[in-house]
Amino acid sequence: MGRDVAGGARTGRPEHRMPVFRRVVVATAVVCAAVTAGAALPQAAWADPAPPTKSLEEVHQEVEALYRKAESATDAYNAADEQSRLQEKNVGDLTKQVSAAQERVRELKDRVGELARTQYRTGGLAPSTQLFLARSPEEFLDALDTTRRGQYATRRLLTETESAKAELEKYVKAADERWKRLKDERKKKDEAKKEIEARLDAAKKLESRLEEKERERLRQIEEEKARQAQRTWLASDALKGVSLKDAGSATEIGRRAVAFATAQIGKDYVWGAVGPDTYDCSGLTSRAWATAGLGIPRTSQEQWRQLPKVDVRDMRPGDLIIYFSDASHVAMYVGDGMMVHAPRPGRQVTMAGAGSMPILGVVRPGA
Repeated sequence: MGRDVAGGARTGRPEHRMPVFRRVVVATAVVCAAVTAGAALPQAAWADPAPPTKSLEEVHQEVEALYRKAESATDAYNAADEQSRLQEKNVGDLTKQVSAAQERVRELKDRVGELARTQYRTGGLAPSTQLFLARSPEEFLDALDTTRRGQYATRRLLTETESAKAELEKYVKAADERWKRLKDERKKKDEAKKEIEARLDAAKKLESRLEEKERERLRQIEEEKARQAQRTWLASDALKGVSLKDAGSATEIGRRAVAFATAQIGKDYVWGAVGPDTYDCSGLTSRAWATAGLGIPRTSQEQWRQLPKVDVRDMRPGDLIIYFSDASHVAMYVGDGMMVHAPRPGRQVTMAGAGSMPILGVVRPGA
C-alpha cells in the first residue's frame, strides 16, 4: 500500500483523497463559522459556566419557595428551642426535688434505725416480765404507755418513710421522662437547623449564579409582586367599605409595641434571632410585645393558635397579621394598611403593605 507525504496510509481511492492544506482550510472555516454564530447569540444572564435554562420569573419562584421552606423550618426550630428550654428547666427542677427526696429518705431511715435500737434497749421485755420487775403498778403502766407510744411512733415513721420513697420514685420517673422529651426536642431542633441551612444554602447558590444586574432585576420582580398583591388586597371585598385604622386607634400597650417594632427597621433578618441586633419574623413580634409589657408565644404558629383572633376588617395597630396557610410568617399591623416585619434572610426589618402576602388571619395580643 502506498504512503502519502505525511507518512500516513493512502486509501487507494484517488477520488477520496484531499490535500492536507485543504483539510486545514475547511476545518478552520467550520470553527470560524461556529465562533461567528456563537457571537451572534444573546449573552446569558448567568455567571455560572453551565447556565440553566430558566427565566428570571422561574428563578424568582424557586428562590421564594426555598426561603418559604426555610422560614417554615425556622418556626419548627424556634418551637423546638422553646420546648428545649422548658424541658431543661423542668429537668433542673426535678433534679432538685429528687435530691431533696433522697435526703429525706436517708433522714427517715436513720430515725427508724435509732428508734428501733432504743426500743430494743428499753422495750424488748414482755409485759408480764415488765410487771414482775416493776417497783409499782404505776411504774409498770408508765412503762407500758411509753412502749405503746414508741410503737405508734415507729409505725408512723415507717409509713412516712415509705411515702418518701414513693415520692422519690415519682420524681425519678418524671425526671427520666422529661429527659427523654428534652432529647427529642433537641433532635427536632437539630433536624430543623439542618433543613434551614440546606434551604438557605440552595437559595443563595441559585442567586449567586446570577449577574449583578439580574439580581437587581430579581429584587424588582419581588417588590412589584408585593405592590400588586397590596393593590389587589386593598381593592378586595374583604376591605370593602372599611376605613383602615391609623396609629391613633391603638391601645396604649399596642402603641408601645408598634413603637418598638418600627424602631428596629433596618436591622438584619437572622433566623432564630430575637434581638436586640437581629430578628426573625416572630422574634420581632414577640420581643415587641414583651417590651411593651405583655408576653406572647415565641413562634408565628403558636401566636396564631393561642392568641384571640379578630376579623381583618377590625384590626388595629399592634395586632399581628399571620401569613400563609401554614402560619409560617407574622408581621405587626401599624395602621393605614401597612405592617412592619422581618421578611427573610438577606433582607432587613422593613415596612410593607399589609396585603403584600397571602393573609391567613389576624390575632390580637392582650385582647
